[in-house]
Amino acid sequence: MIATVLLSIGIVFLAELGDKSQLMALTFALRYRWWVVLGGIATASAAVHLLSVGVGYFLGSALPTRAISLVAALTFLAVGLWTLREHFRADEEEQAPKSLRASTAPFFVVLSAFLLAELGDRTMFATAALATDYDWVGVWIGSTIGMVAADALAIGIGILVGKHLPERAIGIGSGLLFLYFGAATLISTAAPTLSGLIVVVLAAIAPILGGATMLLIRAVRPAPVEPEQASIPAGDPEARR
Repeated sequence: MIATVLLSIGIVFLAELGDKSQLMALTFALRYRWWVVLGGIATASAAVHLLSVGVGYFLGSALPTRAISLVAALTFLAVGLWTLREHFRADEEEQAPKSLRASTAPFFVVLSAFLLAELGDRTMFATAALATDYDWVGVWIGSTIGMVAADALAIGIGILVGKHLPERAIGIGSGLLFLYFGAATLISTAAPTLSGLIVVVLAAIAPILGGATMLLIRAVRPAPVEPEQASIPAGDPEARR
């Protein structure tokens, strides 16, 4: 049992290094409190890995990963566009952008994002494969600990980075990263035979186009009229009545 837990921790921890879920953990840590992010990740990891060990141990087959990955990709793209829209409003000097921290429940945002990201991910396949040969309880515990440990490392980096960046820069960066995650997931799902380098290059186009579009919209949108400009001139006889 202990050997299975340790083996699962090591495999999943190494598999998570540099994975999109670790980058997502860093992104969320820039916007939310670290214990909220870690709690959402731990809950999602426990649920996904329990499902994966069940699939590997009892069924020996996989879930419809292409459909799940497609839903995850569209969700990431939608979140990225929504975040950029919030931080590229024309009246940003007059009113601070409404952050996710104030408009939604952060725990459920993190939980749902990681549930979609991990379903069909390589760590899920690794967990399912381990459960076919080892005790499924030990695999479940070890894989959950391994993933939480890897993402906790990314959260720590996010906390350090967040102390030196303004909130608006963090919000824009988060939106661009989500666009990248969504595009990379979508391309990998639609064309699984493409090499990793090509996927990275093609996915980078999405945040570039998204940021350029928001800048263009901001540039062509008319500036808001200030209250002083909208008031009636003092010399107008109607203003004195």
